[in-house]
Amino acid sequence: MPTVLVANIDEKEATVFTMAGGDNQQGRLIILNGGSSADKTTLERTLQSELADPWLLVGIDLLIWTLPPEMINDPDGLSVREGVISRGELFMPLYFGFQTAVAALARCGVNVLVDDITVDGLADQELWNQVLQGLEVCWIGVHCAPEIAAAREAGRGGRLPGIARHQAQSVHEGLRYDVEVDTGALDLHDELNVIAEWLGRTCTIAVSPRSTHEPRVPPLSAWTPGKSVHPAPWGR
Repeated sequence: MPTVLVANIDEKEATVFTMAGGDNQQGRLIILNGGSSADKTTLERTLQSELADPWLLVGIDLLIWTLPPEMINDPDGLSVREGVISRGELFMPLYFGFQTAVAALARCGVNVLVDDITVDGLADQELWNQVLQGLEVCWIGVHCAPEIAAAREAGRGGRLPGIARHQAQSVHEGLRYDVEVDTGALDLHDELNVIAEWLGRTCTIAVSPRSTHEPRVPPLSAWTPGKSVHPAPWGR
């Protein structure tokens, strides 16, 4: 736990948090990987609410929302063709910086839930593992049959067609997971039970169900069918 210091600056008290000497306890990470329309958002938000300790949720859409608009639909940035996302030479250093920032949060003692889509499959996982070396990481594969993901994509509207069907399998190729769930075969309650049982037994991470209601967070994606991205939630 951090040490709390209260400083008197210009007759005003300021609270400063510092790590106590010898207190180098690191945070842990849970990475949920799955394609577009795999229903990761609802699963993540519900899991976040039921974890016994506070966990910060960060995801790939957060990175996309902070990109310069000129990098969207640019071969050097992010582009999509026939359902396949391509990442250019300007984007990849930013993605690596995003990964490094996530690692820094954990090394500061913050527990982090990560929502990612490993566009390049195993190569992306190996990059994550390199950045997160020395940290405790749990990889969760969130699967969904291509036809179910495509139907969800079409039903939600406002999403680039074809991405969900392509990513349903491609983002999992070659990856090694600690636990896996299929959102097309299991309901949310069963998905959480599978994950909670594994986390409690293997990682001693406590999950405590608090509500039977799904979190009121829309499954918003950064991608749109146009040449831009959906506005970030904080900017709408």
